[in-house]
Amino acid sequence: MESLPAKGPAHPVATSNGTCSNHQPSDLRSSVSVRGTQAPARSGGLKLGSRRGMEFEGRPFAKIVKGDNGYVLEDVPHLTDYIADLPTYPNPLQDNPAYSVVKQYFVNLDDTVAQKIVVHKSSPRGTHLRRAGPRQKVYFESDEVRACIVTCGGLCPGLNTVIREIVCGLSHMYGVTRILGIEGGYRGFYARNTISLTPKYVNDIHKRGGTVLGTSRGGHVTSKIVDSIHDRGINQVYIIGGDGTQKGASVIFEEAQKRGLKVSVVGIPKTIDNDIAVIDKSFGFDTAVEEAQRAINAAHVESESAENGIGVVKLMGRNSGFIAMYATLASRDVDCCLIPESPFYLEGPGGLFEFIEKRLKENGHAVLVVAEGAGQEFIAEQSTDMKDASGNKLLLDIGLWLSQKIKEHFAKKPKMVINLKYIDPTYMIRAVPSNASDNVYCTLLAHSAIHGAMAGYTGFTVGPVNGRHSYIPFYRVTESQNKVVITDRMWARLLSSTNQPSFLSHEDVEDAREEPHPTEDMMNCTDGILA
Repeated sequence: MESLPAKGPAHPVATSNGTCSNHQPSDLRSSVSVRGTQAPARSGGLKLGSRRGMEFEGRPFAKIVKGDNGYVLEDVPHLTDYIADLPTYPNPLQDNPAYSVVKQYFVNLDDTVAQKIVVHKSSPRGTHLRRAGPRQKVYFESDEVRACIVTCGGLCPGLNTVIREIVCGLSHMYGVTRILGIEGGYRGFYARNTISLTPKYVNDIHKRGGTVLGTSRGGHVTSKIVDSIHDRGINQVYIIGGDGTQKGASVIFEEAQKRGLKVSVVGIPKTIDNDIAVIDKSFGFDTAVEEAQRAINAAHVESESAENGIGVVKLMGRNSGFIAMYATLASRDVDCCLIPESPFYLEGPGGLFEFIEKRLKENGHAVLVVAEGAGQEFIAEQSTDMKDASGNKLLLDIGLWLSQKIKEHFAKKPKMVINLKYIDPTYMIRAVPSNASDNVYCTLLAHSAIHGAMAGYTGFTVGPVNGRHSYIPFYRVTESQNKVVITDRMWARLLSSTNQPSFLSHEDVEDAREEPHPTEDMMNCTDGILA
């Protein structure tokens, strides 16, 4: 491990107006949160600086590059930002036989990825992110690397694939031989044993669901975790988990930075709900949609086989209804889809009960899909403020509640006897191995993470932005959640496909239009995945 020297050479420091001045800090540790560096001469004379102010309150080491025509790069931290005179080494990939046929296997240092690609001719160039990929120079020698991998939060298809590809990528691309698996989530850093991970050990794990490392919620004690990282001599930390896990990774990065440790902290975003901001899509989502279709098909068969049959399927989606929306569009058998972002009501003209009656009279059966976070306001009087170990509010079962309400409604109509079947495939979906699409995606995520860590970047998460893998500052993926925008075309496509009512009044629509649009604030939008 390499400690931060008390003093170092003069470095440009970001001033309050965003310019840089040469300044000799008395202690690099105390100046790390406000210090920036002068970028090499480039077109537009870009200057790299780090600033901390009201708009960056609580954001760790935000690095902003500004250029001509409104160009802004939200860069990610680098080990050289707080450790002076780090040596570099030639990237081993240049001698790797597998890469010998690749025409250009190193990413240009100036390559960035635009966060917004639909622009007008007079639009500013806008916000960009650093492009992921292998660099010509690395900041770790292969025999110096001691990496660890940890999985946190709930299960998701693809976890084992990511673990496998990190291990095999480090080993086969960079010749790394010391890789540890941390058991049982964050608390495993100080409360559990570790597993030695080798390509042979992980060879077949992608064929299994779950995670071979085990997982848990909570258990994040920053000082103990960083103590463990330091004591074990770990210098690359790969953290796989959702937005809560990424927040924990950000705190670990900050603590390692304060201590001046040569440790790259890398996040790989995981959420089956696809609610992580900025990135195009989270791994496991494609598999979840595919598996959800099986449950919808079962509900359709059950409802179609009985007089006035109704099939109710509850799918995952605590705050975002992406799985329910895309499974509905993919299956073509759903009559009504209910998600957290779109309010609905049960009784009265235009309500859900009236719509179900209409469908039963027209088709003799109906299929409803409801995301787990939908309609929680209806059962709010029964809910509690209890939360799980990750801080998520515990939800009541909207599927069971809705099924009971539908039964009670039709019990008042003796001439219209219904047969209702309720299906909850939640844990079946979470536990399956990832499909072909997600397997490929997980490989790309793992490789992007490895290339970034070897190149000395830290304090970032990886993911595709407009189809190009990028390095994203932790604060960008933790400050907000990706949600279905019910005033976008994708939701309109669903309404057109199911012919269900929108349940929205004119006032509801106007209110939705006035809310901040994710395509502007977070780049990722409901239209951007399949449009």
